[in-house]
Amino acid sequence: MTDIAQEFAYDAAAVHAATDRLLVSMGKLDDEAVGEPSLLPDWTRGHVLAHLARNADALVNLFTWARTGTPTPMYASPAARDADIERDADRPLTAHLEDLRSAAERWETACAALGPERLTFEVEMRNGVFERAGRLPFRRLAEVELHHVDLGVGYTIDHLATEYVDAELAFLAERRLKDDDRVVALRLRTDDGRSWRTGRADGTPLTVSGSPTALVGWLTGRTSGTGLSTDGDAALPELPDR
Repeated sequence: MTDIAQEFAYDAAAVHAATDRLLVSMGKLDDEAVGEPSLLPDWTRGHVLAHLARNADALVNLFTWARTGTPTPMYASPAARDADIERDADRPLTAHLEDLRSAAERWETACAALGPERLTFEVEMRNGVFERAGRLPFRRLAEVELHHVDLGVGYTIDHLATEYVDAELAFLAERRLKDDDRVVALRLRTDDGRSWRTGRADGTPLTVSGSPTALVGWLTGRTSGTGLSTDGDAALPELPDR
């Protein structure tokens, strides 16, 4: 099995486990709790759950694209995506749970149907971002794990698996933030000595150090940067919405 295929299989299994954890967390709530604010601005827990279900279906579209070669966008349009989330946000808990389970099953079926020869096929995600099909399970894993945190049900950044945190940190540094002019030049350094140069390409980078979990929490906007240090005790820079 190639490295790409191994990565694909590992991430797909991680998505299954992360989805199970999410469903267990949500099963402890009630209809009133679903309507309460999440940790994301202007979104209730119902908005987060509706987004997670529709994101699974959107990624099914990308698996279909990769499998058939026929362009199939994630969403019909940005407006349609937003409208679907608003439409479904206020549903009772049982409806959210059933939707999430059904969407997860569709996602797993589409994932399993993708042949190894199509893993390197590139598809277009939202906002013109291209990704190879073999990385779609990792993209779904990030959605499930980070939005589980956003639900505000006791699952925090500190609960994220080490393997996922390491992969997410590398992704953020090497792909998401790399050469982004909105982000100051940064050197991210972990406590075990790993480092990445990211952010704006020009300028002297500001070194931000800490545990991988603390770095991921800050870079994804899930924490304020607690546990991180900078050169000369400089203030942590502002990061764009992400």
